[in-house]
Amino acid sequence: MVTEYVGGGELFGEIEKKKMFSERIAADIMRQLLSAIIYCHKRNIAHRDLKLENILIDQYNEDQIHIKVIDFGTAELFDSYTKFRNSVGTIYYLAPEVLMKCYDEKCDIWSCGVILYTLLSGSPPFNGSTPELIMEAISNISFNFDSISFLYE
Repeated sequence: MVTEYVGGGELFGEIEKKKMFSERIAADIMRQLLSAIIYCHKRNIAHRDLKLENILIDQYNEDQIHIKVIDFGTAELFDSYTKFRNSVGTIYYLAPEVLMKCYDEKCDIWSCGVILYTLLSGSPPFNGSTPELIMEAISNISFNFDSISFLYE
């Protein structure tokens, strides 16, 4: 097996270093990520584990980050008539429908929202000291925007 070497590391590592990205950089990252997801969804492929750790930095300078989406190990083909019934993915990025085990490819879009929130604030929107508390926060869709109030200053 031959794979491409992407030497910039995970986007998660960059968030740990920088704490957060500017709106312009976050928008560019999201444009690329959503473009990749549209490409997959048009071909009836749901990724189902989008997270900062599965986004690699291909090229990076102060003005621009080029990314690549990786790890299609939980990806699944879908059609418009069936729902996924198994709960897969990484807890911080799971859509409420995934927790209820009745979801479709739109779970990827939820994960993109979590990624955007994290890019802008430096922390995930749903927190808890245990997996159960995180799942409860996701199920209740309870979060606040206090940590990203700088956007409106």
